[in-house]
Amino acid sequence: MPYLDVKIDFAFKKVFGSENSSAVLIDFLNAVLEYPPDQAITELTIINPYQSGINDTYIDVKAAQFDGRQLLIKIQMLNLPGFEQQILYDTAHAYTCQAQTSDEYSLINAIITLTLTDLQLFASPQLKSCFKLIEKQQLLEYSDDIELIFIELPKFNLPENDLQTAKDRWLYFLKNAGALPAIPDTLAQEPAIRQAFEIANLDGLSAVERKIQSKRYDFIQQQRGCTQQTLDDGRMEGWQTGMSQGMAQGKRLMTFTIARQLLDILDDATISEKTGLSEAEVAKLRDSYIQPS
Repeated sequence: MPYLDVKIDFAFKKVFGSENSSAVLIDFLNAVLEYPPDQAITELTIINPYQSGINDTYIDVKAAQFDGRQLLIKIQMLNLPGFEQQILYDTAHAYTCQAQTSDEYSLINAIITLTLTDLQLFASPQLKSCFKLIEKQQLLEYSDDIELIFIELPKFNLPENDLQTAKDRWLYFLKNAGALPAIPDTLAQEPAIRQAFEIANLDGLSAVERKIQSKRYDFIQQQRGCTQQTLDDGRMEGWQTGMSQGMAQGKRLMTFTIARQLLDILDDATISEKTGLSEAEVAKLRDSYIQPS
């Protein structure tokens, strides 16, 4: 495959978070965020999240928009424990670390966290979900300072011939770049996407970068394999437990059936001895027994 799988965090950072990625990232964000023209991003600064006060490996790209808003961008392929809490933590931390004193609260800028996942998070069929702070009954917005946006790639299944919008084309690139033998004609018409393919070209990678990408790919495959094995083991354990419980219940029902048939010919102590039921259970069974007419 001549192109990186852009869903892997290393490749995602290289395509959207490198020094030469500003134009690519602007085009990508305007497409997937679907802002109206008067709110479109025209310039931004890509910030290394490890040097920006976040100090957190869970953020893949941090970008500051021209109007002061900050964007945290993450690609997630694995459904790891605490993932949703991590998104909240990173967003809240990026928001609060802007103010050093209480006098600076009014200077805090909005934080938008865009999370693209290669797994399904929500039961709804919609591809993109947006969350804000709102009043539950009247749906009044508290502020627009915190916004969480999720795009679930498994819900995007358009074939190349059905791509209509810039958003469609970017999501198709993101989901399929690593499996494409060449740039599709539909995507080649977009200069920013063509540039993204050039950045993702395996021939342009150093030996170190190839090794990093390969290790990240192997790690994700191993984690997915472990997750699937855990699910399979859980299903098998549940099946075996169910079978054992069912057999035990069936055996107990058969014991009561036999005991009931002995009520007319044996006393409670003998029935208890023959069936393994307690004398109290036999007595209770006798109390509810209706003799055949």
